[in-house]
Amino acid sequence: MNNSFVNTARLLAAGLRALLVLTLVTGVLYPLAVTGVARSLFRDKADGSEISAQGRVVGSSLIGQAYDLPLAKGQETPAPDLKWFQGRPRNGLGVNSVNTRYTLILSGATNRSGDDPELIDWVKAAKAAVVKDNSVPGNPVRPSQVPADAVTSSGSGLDPDISPAYAELQAPRVAVRNGLPVARVEKLVKDHTQGRTLGFIGEPRVNVLELNVALRELSAGR
Repeated sequence: MNNSFVNTARLLAAGLRALLVLTLVTGVLYPLAVTGVARSLFRDKADGSEISAQGRVVGSSLIGQAYDLPLAKGQETPAPDLKWFQGRPRNGLGVNSVNTRYTLILSGATNRSGDDPELIDWVKAAKAAVVKDNSVPGNPVRPSQVPADAVTSSGSGLDPDISPAYAELQAPRVAVRNGLPVARVEKLVKDHTQGRTLGFIGEPRVNVLELNVALRELSAGR
C-alpha cells in the first residue's frame, strides 16, 4: 500500500480522535462541571438572577422592564402606567427593527453626542413628562428636581436600576395612584435602596422590578 496514503489515513484518524476527545472535554464535561459548580454555589446568579412574585417568575434583577398601559387605538408608543415606579428612558432600544423596548435581541445606547439636536429634544421632552407625571396635589415637581437618570437611557438601554433621587421623586405620585400613605411608599424606597458595591464602587441604586414587586405586596396588604 502507498506509504503516503497510510500516513495520511493515520493523521486523519489521529485528528478525528483528538476532535472527539476535545469535543467531549470542552463541549460536554467542562460545561457540565461549570454549570454544576455555579448552580451549587451561586444558584440565584446561575439561574439568571430571577425575581419571583405570587409563585411565578416575573423577571430578572439584571434586566429592566417597561411598566406601560396597553397600547390604545391609534397610539404608536404606549403611555406609562403611573401607579408603578418607572425606570430609565429606553431611547437606545427603540430605533431599530429587531429590538424595541426591552425585547432582548439587541441592546445598546443612542450613540449620540451631547449636542445632538434630537438627543436634546428627547431630554427636554423626558424632563417635561417627568415633571407633569409626578406633580401631584400638594407636591409639585420642579424641573431642577429631575435627576439625570430620569431623562437619559443607560449605555445598554437595559439598566434595571434608578437612582434613589428618582425613586423618591416618584414616591408621592405612586402613593396617590395606589391610595397609600406617602410615608409608607417613601419607606419602601429606602428599604430597597442599595449602597455602593463593596462600599466604594458605583452609586447607590434602587432596583425598579424589586421595588414594584414590594409595592404590589404593600398594596395588596393594605
